[in-house]
Amino acid sequence: MEGMKKLSALPHKVTVFGIPACDTVKKARVWLTDHAVDYVFHDFKKQGVPADLLPGWLTAVGWETLVNRKGTTWRKLDETTRLAVVDEASAAALMLTQPSVIKRPVVVWGDGSVSVGFSAELFAQRV
Repeated sequence: MEGMKKLSALPHKVTVFGIPACDTVKKARVWLTDHAVDYVFHDFKKQGVPADLLPGWLTAVGWETLVNRKGTTWRKLDETTRLAVVDEASAAALMLTQPSVIKRPVVVWGDGSVSVGFSAELFAQRV
């Protein structure tokens, strides 16, 4: 799990952003449920990437952390598109049009901090 900085979030509620079919998102959601953590799930496929929150995520964890360059979506992009992702603005534009390129899950914790990815140990430190 990479990067954790504070950002506005729903008061006292964890929000998990991702795609339901993603194995890492599934693991995170199971862990939260098994540990009785109250959370809300935001499905990128159905609800899109929240354009109003994306700048805060970029500030909190950086575009290099948010863009999943190891995933299938990234690999399927044409080379021109991949090479055009060189800074925060170009990464944000890609993430808004290709939500599956975002490393998952993005979690906004009740205290406003943001994390990316899943680790049981780090989740345990957050709750």
